[in-house]
Amino acid sequence: MKRSLLGFGIASVLAVSSSMAATPSAKPQLGSFGVDLTARDTAVKPGDDFNRYANGHWIDTYVLKDYETNYGSFNQLRDRAEEQTHALMEELLTQKNLAAGSNSRKLRDFYTSYMDRATRDAAGIKPLQPVLSRIAAIDSKDKLVAAFGNAGIDSSNTPFGLYVGTDRKDPNQYQVVLGVGGLGLPDRDYYLNTDARFAKIREAYVAHIQRMLGFAGVNGADAKARAEAVLALETKLAKPQWERVKLRDRDKTYNVYTFADLQKQFPGYDWAAQLKAQGMPQPDKLNISTPDVIAPVVAIINATSLATWRDYLTFHTVEGNADLLSSEIDAASFEFNGKVLGGQKAQREDWKRAMALVGGRSGLGEALGELYVARYFKPEAKAAMDQLVENLRSALRKNIEGISWMGDATKAEAFRKLSTFRPKIGYPSKWKDYSSVTVSADNLLGNVVAMRQYNRDDQNRRVGQKTDREEWGMTPQTVNAYYNSAFNEIVFPAAILQPPFFDVNADAAVNYGGIGAVIGHEMGHGFDDQGSKSDADGIQRNWWTDEDRTRFDALTKALGAQYNSYCPLPGQCVNGGLTMGENIGDLGGVSMAYTAYQLSLNGKPAPVLDGYTGDQRFFLSWAQVWKGKYRDEALLRLIKTDPHSPAMYRANGPLRNNDAWYKAFNVQPGEAMYIAPEQRVRIW
Repeated sequence: MKRSLLGFGIASVLAVSSSMAATPSAKPQLGSFGVDLTARDTAVKPGDDFNRYANGHWIDTYVLKDYETNYGSFNQLRDRAEEQTHALMEELLTQKNLAAGSNSRKLRDFYTSYMDRATRDAAGIKPLQPVLSRIAAIDSKDKLVAAFGNAGIDSSNTPFGLYVGTDRKDPNQYQVVLGVGGLGLPDRDYYLNTDARFAKIREAYVAHIQRMLGFAGVNGADAKARAEAVLALETKLAKPQWERVKLRDRDKTYNVYTFADLQKQFPGYDWAAQLKAQGMPQPDKLNISTPDVIAPVVAIINATSLATWRDYLTFHTVEGNADLLSSEIDAASFEFNGKVLGGQKAQREDWKRAMALVGGRSGLGEALGELYVARYFKPEAKAAMDQLVENLRSALRKNIEGISWMGDATKAEAFRKLSTFRPKIGYPSKWKDYSSVTVSADNLLGNVVAMRQYNRDDQNRRVGQKTDREEWGMTPQTVNAYYNSAFNEIVFPAAILQPPFFDVNADAAVNYGGIGAVIGHEMGHGFDDQGSKSDADGIQRNWWTDEDRTRFDALTKALGAQYNSYCPLPGQCVNGGLTMGENIGDLGGVSMAYTAYQLSLNGKPAPVLDGYTGDQRFFLSWAQVWKGKYRDEALLRLIKTDPHSPAMYRANGPLRNNDAWYKAFNVQPGEAMYIAPEQRVRIW
């Protein structure tokens, strides 16, 4: 899960939604006013654990399905969107005369190719054999570099990744970026942490590598030693790589080199050959995200035998395509990736996996999205969202006006940035053109390779070109939202505009506590510790006075300390630095949405519904958005790799710093969530 009219219209949409909720024929989907009160655990005091007060009964009684690593409100919406898109696919399957080459025909054939287990099982490893043979023939450094360059098409792995992004200091231009990767486990900590739980994962990883190599014919007496050599290689690659907290720092990850300087300063690797292999034009300049990691990785590449690199590439190629091959290979991959890393007990049903592949952003996502929008997205939802965005923009301006830690000069720049926020609601203004993609009903791997080639060509054509500001980074059927600092835009796909986030028939307080706070969260990313490094035009530059930035950093440090103290597993705590941007977004989102809700009341008291005041309904709605439950394995992976805090801390963390929440639920000193007023962090 990234418009400046003030005052007017703030009450209008919410007044409409409130009146509609009061109409018997227009009831909210959840409860009597938009919140599921049956999820509560009223034996828990709100001030001790508000997440459990709001969601505790649901947490205690919901049983994770065998295929689920976690579940919550976001998953409920994703399930709904998945069922909706599957219904569209089922209709396509019944249509016999879909035009050859049409998007609908491609969607149907792609889906059919995934669901044809019999053909996949009969083929086994054979569809991958041409790639495996090419890897087995690597007998020179030149062929190795070519394999790294072709990793995106092969779905293998590579120590060096070259991709095209937006130039953060010239958002009108695309920029080639060089990054370092090559790891098969979720994070460098999985290789380097001495904790017993990570040692156990590494042991299972070696067995997994050996098993996947076996499908490619590596079954000799030395098979385990070869698998251990792959782990040892990846461990070497992990050591010099930056920790995720450092990788978040935009100042540190913007380092522009000419291509000639890249070749001169980092010799021993044929950069031009990798570009050629992946079909990318040679750029005049490029950004190296982590310059001090390049030379150590070049040294590792050159010091490692070609035999080990062949095993490394073979393993990752089988692994990267396992879910497209036979049931046996697919199940073997799941034993490690699903069970060991995610805690799953079973795979998702094939139709769910097929919809994720075909309708995902790397598949025919916008082709499916066009059908989804036509069927399920209501114009009135977009109109209501447009108005809500303006309401939140007004609220954030009011909050900025009132903060005491920021001076007038910086505020003027903040207001300019706020005024230029561009909202994108529902779906893109133009759809991707898939006419060049050939899809067959009986060749799943071929279809996926065709999409990989399409996406690679789409990326390569951008080198040296102007950016396209109309593109979306998510499909309409995606339940998520994002802020793009380079374009200073906030993006809300159609599928997120559903309960519990948004319900046109729900109480105003509920919509503000749900989608209002989500809108505020995305706006907040424009002013978090990293988003605040880009100005109104999306240019990465310092628009703050030194004094204001120092005060801001002190506030974020205090917020980080709060989240560092949240430990969902024994000895494993939230990383307040890694999650800083999202935590600031949550804190600001709740604050902005609350201000917008108060403005919507026009000074009048909110009605009491089912015994709950307007403020209480607002905060219950926020907590309901973050209802969630995890398996331990998934929770460990999340806190090591995800910039978002676990759901329970997203529900509780911002509220501990919000004075209105204390008043709404009469939270007193001595209760577990209580923070003294002078220690509460108030940023936006």
